[in-house]
Amino acid sequence: MRNKPVVVVSRCLGFGVCRWNGVAIESRLVAELEGDVDFLPVCPECEVGLGVPRQPIRLVRKKLSLALVQPRTGIDLTRIMVKFSEKFLQSLDRVDGFILKRKSPSCGLAGIPIYESPDSECPLNRNGSGFFAQAAHELFPHIPKEDEGCLDSGTFLEQIFHGTS
Repeated sequence: MRNKPVVVVSRCLGFGVCRWNGVAIESRLVAELEGDVDFLPVCPECEVGLGVPRQPIRLVRKKLSLALVQPRTGIDLTRIMVKFSEKFLQSLDRVDGFILKRKSPSCGLAGIPIYESPDSECPLNRNGSGFFAQAAHELFPHIPKEDEGCLDSGTFLEQIFHGTS
């Protein structure tokens, strides 16, 4: 008998109301996979103490590195997010894939705006990755990762089911 794939999933994708604006998101494919996949839902922003609803956070260029900042409050969440992400990801016994929230400064895989300062109006570029997503990539470079907007391609599903034993 084959084990179900274990997939870390952004909790806001059907597992809880935890987005910054308090809105729930339904992912048809995540819902369809629920019986065939063991999901591990996580909301890094809630896990580091941000409530729901909450002020948005963003990636900000600081010298040669990036910071995760909540512009309205000025709180720098970089260290606490890095610490949480590493601790959570290192605690996983097994993971076969990641389904993460697109456009999120914590979970977005790519295309996340990077700002010059917390109060900048326009981003410098859109080349960022969320802090949790980046940690997942560093600790699990060969494990498939997808955002909820790209799940219909089928490639991700082939990868997570092919790798299960």
